[in-house]
Amino acid sequence: MSLRRPRSLKWSLVLRIALLQCAMLTLIIVGILGAMLATGVIPHDYEDGTMDVLADAVARDTGGKLVLNETPDLKKLRSGVPDLWFIIRDKQGQRLQEGAVPAIFQPFVGLLDNISDARIDHAIGEAAPPEGKIRWTDTAAGNVQIFSDTKGGLSLLRLLGQAPQFFLQGILPLAGLMALATLFATPWVVRGALSGLGHAAAEAERIDIDQRGVQLPLKDVPKEVTPLVNAVNAALARLDKGYERHKRFLTDAAHELRTPVAILNTRLASLPATPERARLLQDAARLSTLTDQLLDLQRLDRQSSSFETVDLVAIARGVIVDLAPMAFSAGYEMAFEPEQETVKAIGDRTSIERAVTNLVQNAIEHGGRTGKITLRVARPATIEVRDEGDGVPPAERERIFEPFYRLRPLDHGAGLGLNLVQEIMHLHGGRIEILDGNPTGACFCLIFRTV
Repeated sequence: MSLRRPRSLKWSLVLRIALLQCAMLTLIIVGILGAMLATGVIPHDYEDGTMDVLADAVARDTGGKLVLNETPDLKKLRSGVPDLWFIIRDKQGQRLQEGAVPAIFQPFVGLLDNISDARIDHAIGEAAPPEGKIRWTDTAAGNVQIFSDTKGGLSLLRLLGQAPQFFLQGILPLAGLMALATLFATPWVVRGALSGLGHAAAEAERIDIDQRGVQLPLKDVPKEVTPLVNAVNAALARLDKGYERHKRFLTDAAHELRTPVAILNTRLASLPATPERARLLQDAARLSTLTDQLLDLQRLDRQSSSFETVDLVAIARGVIVDLAPMAFSAGYEMAFEPEQETVKAIGDRTSIERAVTNLVQNAIEHGGRTGKITLRVARPATIEVRDEGDGVPPAERERIFEPFYRLRPLDHGAGLGLNLVQEIMHLHGGRIEILDGNPTGACFCLIFRTV
């Protein structure tokens, strides 16, 4: 099942705000029109009621003459205006007339050919509405001139019928302009409103297993998102406490193991020299090494970041002296190849010594118990440990640094040794690489920061 892409907050806001603006604009205009209808403002000032009804009713018969269809609106107009009068004429001279034209409008009847549109009233000034009106308008019979009174009212159905056109020509362009403004304004507003989340996200990217006590900042975080940030901070605090309890447990367990392991070694040493005793001593030594590695891992967490200048050649020479007897008894030759008398690096002497020791012990354990183990120190700040065993397959060179990872099911594995080496190099700002040996085997390369 494919995961849905997360929705964009910016475009979601743009769409919703645009729809809201369009709806609000429509409601406002409809509300205004409704209020005007309810208060009688529109019917009082509307002056085209009679002409609208006549324009809808006028048509032509089969002979092309002007006729007036008896529409429901026309019937209503006649019943509401007993003294209804009008003149309808086209440009060809055809005419429809009904009712008696008031005397005040008689002079205009003979001038209809010279009048396009007119509002006529006996009062001085602009009346609303006037008593008579002249207008050319488009109808089913074509373009005709209508001369009539203005006593007809506004039809609500006609008003509703104009709503779609009004929406397309009035509301939609305004809504489009507002949506366009929203399109450009919303990203800027969202970016400013959520700037605090950007800082919190940047801080979240710094969270690492080796850096505890990190809390996401609440500065400039929107109030609506604050509960989420607080929940994340509370979760981080719980994880820190759980991690500390876990580390304390491992440290206490490692300390408790040292005494029984020492007692076990003492009792095994007192047994008669047999092959079984030798194997037991090997197993006890492995257990003792694992205990020391557990304690080293805990000490790394409390390691100060203030390092000093150390001599890698001296550190490697000390490891060779300590582990040469173990290597010789396991069937190996040992070689020490310093490129110079001194090779300087920045770091902690004890931690580096532990890393090199773990690599040499790993070579003794997995080098096939034959051939040579070579410890080389090179410039600018590199220590190499080579063996002539089976080597490490390229596909496994990342995974062997996992705690207790085994290359083969019945293999003892590297325990915590290689994982500890990787942690030490990470602490020193360096790295560890695995290369092919020469001619066979594996080459572990520690690369440190130079002075």
